[in-house]
Amino acid sequence: MTFRPMRRFKQQLPEEECTAILNTAYRGFLSVIGDGGYPYTVPINYVYADGVLYFHCAAEGHKLDALRACDKACFTVIDTPEKEPGDWWYHVRSVICFGRVSLVEDAEEKDRRLRQLGGKYFPEGYDMEADMQRNAARAVVLAFQIEHCTGKRVREK
Repeated sequence: MTFRPMRRFKQQLPEEECTAILNTAYRGFLSVIGDGGYPYTVPINYVYADGVLYFHCAAEGHKLDALRACDKACFTVIDTPEKEPGDWWYHVRSVICFGRVSLVEDAEEKDRRLRQLGGKYFPEGYDMEADMQRNAARAVVLAFQIEHCTGKRVREK
């Protein structure tokens, strides 16, 4: 598939900047084709590792049903907005990824990705291993293989 070029190409971010944003943004929005063909978008914690986005979720629900019907998805993150001194408007960077989502089946990889997610989101001193013992068997880990990614810088004025 050929993806559309960015219309506002002068605002397009270089690939390295997109990667940096994916590595540091706190949360993103996963969009799938939901019930009745309606878009279904959920805010979701994630980790970006080895060029792939990873999410965790419960073993059932709208998101998994949608992905079983169609593995194509879109993921969007927004970086922390910044203001120039004396300005009222924000400068915002965002990244949009298109790709396909699959379940991580390998138990070792699943545990590794859960630990990466925990490392990003759990507070310092949290007992991640105890949490893994209690909850890892029930968790599902999803891998989002990026097929196309663009970033954009916007000055909201």
